[in-house]
Parts: sequence; structure tokens; C-alpha cells
Amino acid sequence: MRKVVRTPEAPLPKGVYSQAIVADGFVFVAGQACVNPQTNEFEYGDIQSETRRTLENIRAILEAAGSSLKDVVRVGVFLADMNDFAAMNEVYKQFFTEDQPARTTVGAQLPKIKIEIDCIARVSKGRKK
Repeated sequence: MRKVVRTPEAPLPKGVYSQAIVADGFVFVAGQACVNPQTNEFEYGDIQSETRRTLENIRAILEAAGSSLKDVVRVGVFLADMNDFAAMNEVYKQFFTEDQPARTTVGAQLPKIKIEIDCIARVSKGRKK
């Protein structure tokens, strides 16, 4: 079974994609950025503020899907500037405090934003929505 996740607690998609898809007990979260879900506008800033906003958006989508950051098994991080790796990692560690998921971080050409993050998580047992 495949289910589309939609929540007003995270930014509305700006393109032809869903915030996330739940399938076979997993949540596949589309790439998220530093968009304020109330205004649906980018909140540009330094890498730490953009990382924080992005991960808050991911947390909201996961919760709407019946999952959580603790259920994340894989993360993809796309950085406009690989020199931002250490500063991004400082914020990242605040969201994934122990038993961190597998992660790939790559440099990418991004439109004005400094970071984009996607992830895959398990649906929490007893929390299927």
C-alpha cells in the first residue's frame, strides 16, 4: 500500500512531488529545505539556521506519517558549499543525538539555499496513520 503524506506543519511542495510517501512500513521524505511552513517562503540564513529549519520540517513530516527522527534509517544531505560541513554537523547532532542513521553528504548545486535534506524512516510500531 502507498500513501501520500500531507501536513500543514511542513512546507507545501513547490513542485510536482509529495512531502513524503509511506510504503511497506517506511516513510520516504522528499528533499526539504529552509522553508517556513507558515509562509511557505524560504528563510535564508547561515548554514546552521538553514539546517535547523530543514530538520524541523522533516520532523513535522515524519510525525504526520506516524514516524519520528528516532526511526530514520538513512539521510541524504546536499550542501551548496562543502566548507559548511562542520557547522551543519553541529546542528545535525542536536536532532540525531544517538544511534545516528546512515548518511551520505555530497556537494550540490542548489538554488540560493545552502542545504537540502531527504530521508527514509520506519513507520513507528503502533503509530501507523
